[in-house]
Amino acid sequence: METEKEESVLFEALVTYISKNGIKRSILPVFKTNDFALYKEDCLETMSRFPDNYVDMIFADPPYMLSNNGITCHAGKMVSVNKGKWDRSKGFEEDLKFHETWIKECRRVLKPEGTIWISGTQHSIYQCGFLLQKLNFHILNDITWFKPNAAPNLACTTFAHSHETLLWARKEKKTRHTFNYELMKEGRFPEDKMKMFDKQMRSVWSIPTPPAEEKEFGKHPTQKPLALLRRIILASTKENDIVLDPFNGGGTTGIAAKLIGNRKYIGIDIEKEYIEQTINRYMKLKLLPAILF
Repeated sequence: METEKEESVLFEALVTYISKNGIKRSILPVFKTNDFALYKEDCLETMSRFPDNYVDMIFADPPYMLSNNGITCHAGKMVSVNKGKWDRSKGFEEDLKFHETWIKECRRVLKPEGTIWISGTQHSIYQCGFLLQKLNFHILNDITWFKPNAAPNLACTTFAHSHETLLWARKEKKTRHTFNYELMKEGRFPEDKMKMFDKQMRSVWSIPTPPAEEKEFGKHPTQKPLALLRRIILASTKENDIVLDPFNGGGTTGIAAKLIGNRKYIGIDIEKEYIEQTINRYMKLKLLPAILF
């Protein structure tokens, strides 16, 4: 009980630190509880207020830089791939510089034993993997997230894109990171037809894309399913850990952390629409009875 109180004080201290760091412009959360804070800000500006070695785990789903006026398939219809200005490539060198800047800042705020997850497609993940190695992270796994219900490829010029890659890395090679091995081996993951009970969890995860009920309050163009973030957080955090998502999007990381319980969450996003979507999802949880998740 005493430890929980201490962790709550530390979380409050972090929020205070972000908003009152010297002469820098104050950054205040637009939504805050004792274990959940959202910032409508640029992630680099917000993270610059963080103290060193503070966050336990980071999940990052950065822009894939693929808004190139192409087409894709959604719900059986041909639609534009353009997602917004935030997803437009500025060219290889500028994209690489962007990824290096935010990954470097993530490294600073992670605890020595902390880990980072980065999700992406071929448009971004290889740059991020290169930079993790350049910045002296130790890559633990590359996970293939297979989407059994992925959309077809309308152009019919390549194989249908049906997976994303997740890179999992720890800050320091010689430290011991959190990995809840037994839970991953023996836990229940009914959404994954490839996971056999009481067998080691492999590095290919079969998880469908988000169902309609997870988009009740709107949808983010790269929204991840709760089942995916649930697994990530269960695997690589422990009670009272602080989880950071610098690209909060629709808030799936935070909602998964809240459903699991006993984690603290900080989400950052520059788009008001997605912050509001996250708040609505959170408030719905408060109206529901206790859920076994």
